Amino acid sequence: MESGKQLTGTLAIAVFTAVLGSLQYGYSLGVINTPQKVIEKHYARSLGVWTERAAVLSENGTEEGEVERHPSVIMYWSLSVSIFSIGGMLSSFLVGFVGDLRGRVKGMLMVNVLAVAAGLLMGLCRMWKPHLMVIAGRAVMGFYCGLTSGLVPMYVGEISPKAYRGALGTLHQLAIVTGILISQVIGLDFILGNDNMWPLLLGLSGAPAVLQSLLLPLCPESPRYLYILLGKEQEARKSLLRLKGAYDVTPDLEEMKREKEEADREPRVSILSLIRSSVYRQQLVVALMMHLSQQFSGINAIFYYSTDIFDHAGVAQPVYATIGVGVINTIFTLVSVALVDKAGRRTLTLTGLGGMCLCAVAMTVGLKFQKEILWMSYVSMSAIFLFVSFFEIGPGPIPWFIVAELFSQGPRPAAIALAGCCNWTSNFIIGMTFPYIQKYLGCYVFALFAVLLLSFTVFIYLRVPETKGKSFEEIAAVFKKGRKKSNPVDETEIQQLKTSTGA
Repeated sequence: MESGKQLTGTLAIAVFTAVLGSLQYGYSLGVINTPQKVIEKHYARSLGVWTERAAVLSENGTEEGEVERHPSVIMYWSLSVSIFSIGGMLSSFLVGFVGDLRGRVKGMLMVNVLAVAAGLLMGLCRMWKPHLMVIAGRAVMGFYCGLTSGLVPMYVGEISPKAYRGALGTLHQLAIVTGILISQVIGLDFILGNDNMWPLLLGLSGAPAVLQSLLLPLCPESPRYLYILLGKEQEARKSLLRLKGAYDVTPDLEEMKREKEEADREPRVSILSLIRSSVYRQQLVVALMMHLSQQFSGINAIFYYSTDIFDHAGVAQPVYATIGVGVINTIFTLVSVALVDKAGRRTLTLTGLGGMCLCAVAMTVGLKFQKEILWMSYVSMSAIFLFVSFFEIGPGPIPWFIVAELFSQGPRPAAIALAGCCNWTSNFIIGMTFPYIQKYLGCYVFALFAVLLLSFTVFIYLRVPETKGKSFEEIAAVFKKGRKKSNPVDETEIQQLKTSTGA
């Protein structure tokens, strides 16, 4: 194996430690759903709306009681779910600031205080008012996850060897889906999703942060941060040797030197400047569209529909089939890890979106005729598994790390912050509007997603370049070719950006 491109123990520890934050993000995404009935019951008791009739219905295993229909319980439960996305939307703007303040490693270490605090708020929620404690904990955890969903891909992308940047970047998504799967399994009623143990289930959201805090001091700082932002060449050299083993670091330092010179010509860019500037517009549009394609693909709708479809297909315990979807999620993310540096980002994203489009059409047909034709339920069920598989091959993991590849060091933090905010905002919009869209369109809701998926596929085919095996410098050159004719304007803009003070 070529020297400097091998996977070393230090690199493995650094990446593993970083993606513990992604695992925590995934766990926090999934943990709130499974014990919904149990948590609503405790909300009702705390609010004083739990009645004897509801208690009898609950003991008899009746699904529908007065608890679910009480407006106060519904409001506080909805807030418990949605406040997580609101926290992420707000904090995603701070990713660049936190990452540059004291470095990527110390940035991740600092924000772990939020995760531990959130875990304690939810784990100890019975000590006061559960509904308020859980909402506060979910808000703080969302704020933490908005930061870590940007810091982790940024750090992993900057420390990874070019040959493995895609595979290691995909580990962020792998950790997210693993966290979701873990939360689904231990959230079953006979493990932690019951009356006695549900606060512990929620409190464990902060557990990965404790382990990560112990391991982060062992991780080298990003050499690109040290050299390009701080100008510390010797420290960057030491970091490279720790990450990649004994090899000639001169080519890597030369590449960083050229990028630093470029960064001096195009200084750190604020979020507002990035939005206004035409210099980075092509990259920004591509980055945002990649994240929009992830959230508006219909993947959340699949999880919303899955239990009902499995129930119609005659599955005795639909919840276990839904966990099966989580397993498929994890397996095909592993497939993406293996393929992304061989097949390429663009190819896998196009394959994934195209396959999802066909599955959405199959889902629409299956849902339409499943009551009239028995085997149509199995068409729908098969389409779910295939849809999730195609999602995790490309559209799921790739948007998270491709943003770091598309931008040079100057605008990279602002671009990651904007893309993260776009992702969180899209997630929030889907969560708030999907029940209404589903009610209006019924089984045709997946026809809407099929149209969106087709549009995203066409856009990516026409506008997104392949970044596999390219240096950050080479990727930036691809976009510069597209604006050759406007170079005088670009130079003027860059000079204007130099005079601005942005985060």
